[in-house]
Amino acid sequence: MYWVFIIFGIQRFMAISDVYDFYRKMEDENIILSFKGTFSEELVTSILHIVESKMVSLEVPTSKKKRVFNVLVECFQNLYHHIETFGEEDEVKQQKSALVMVKYEDGKFTITTGNFVAQDRVPGLKEKLALINEMDSEDLRDLYRTKLEQDERTEKGTAGLGLIDIARKSKNKLEYEIFDVTESIGFFCLNVMID
Repeated sequence: MYWVFIIFGIQRFMAISDVYDFYRKMEDENIILSFKGTFSEELVTSILHIVESKMVSLEVPTSKKKRVFNVLVECFQNLYHHIETFGEEDEVKQQKSALVMVKYEDGKFTITTGNFVAQDRVPGLKEKLALINEMDSEDLRDLYRTKLEQDERTEKGTAGLGLIDIARKSKNKLEYEIFDVTESIGFFCLNVMID
């Protein structure tokens, strides 16, 4: 997750002399896409087109392309539904902002997302991620079906299937870290590998 911190380190105004160093770091880390900002339907479509073009040029097998797209779409939906807003106008603008990076190395894709969350949601989020990471593919499938049948809606109006589906489609454990920003705000980083 070293490259996540590269992005966070550039929050100050970047000197023109640092731009090439930043570019080289992105190249060295094999990052094929990086975006920080507010998400919109148009932006999501553009990102998907960019990743699709890159996968065509990399000659990624169709089955892996499908998994990458499924995971990306779920990640975008999670960002859209779960970005928190609180505080003053300037803080709200920052909090609506999210981070997405796609890395390709040795035939593996890594999708990293980052967004602000309310600290009071952090224990439940950690509990859910720990449960998902304990499960094998069959358990995840059963949990997904159970949630679909029960049609339980969260306070955000979602069924809470996003992280389960990401784990199912990626076929890997979900890496994550939640950083304390303030007493009431955290920053949730999710790292998903698709091999």
